[in-house]
Amino acid sequence: MRDIHVLRLSHRIIRDVRLSTHVCLIARAFGVSKVYYTGQKDARLENSINNITNNWGGKFKVEYSDNWKDIIKKHKKEGYMIVHLTMYGMPGNKVINDIQKNDKFLIIVGGEKVPMEVYHIVDYNVAIGNQPHSEAGALAVFLHMLTNGKEFELEFENSRLRIIPSADGKKIIENKQNIEK
Repeated sequence: MRDIHVLRLSHRIIRDVRLSTHVCLIARAFGVSKVYYTGQKDARLENSINNITNNWGGKFKVEYSDNWKDIIKKHKKEGYMIVHLTMYGMPGNKVINDIQKNDKFLIIVGGEKVPMEVYHIVDYNVAIGNQPHSEAGALAVFLHMLTNGKEFELEFENSRLRIIPSADGKKIIENKQNIEK
């Protein structure tokens, strides 16, 4: 089982709340266990994601840090491969086989302006495309590649709600044994 964390740089409450929420939602849906974010501390973002995890299950966490360098150093020390998603990097399809050789990852997605130092301290700068694109979209594509499309096989423990796949509508069931009384 892979251990995957995400670092979202430079969150801005007024401008980035939906985008940072989507980064967290995508990360969670693809089996990431933790998202760190820097920039402005945002209790609303954290509460929103915690509520989703409470309803839909899993052990996903979102955590604020005021120092992205410390997060990277800690992960490097613990043997994580550090991957920065950027349109300036090497094409994902050319480097994914080498990247998949590791089991622990810290994936960095940018914010308003990524410090040049990030490009130099990571193990890989990876591009999902070489045109401007969303960091949330890049994260989804990269995680799909990294996990070989296994996101549909994930099980989320202690879920209160669960989707039943359907070709003609929405089917959601409540897991009554997981609803607190």
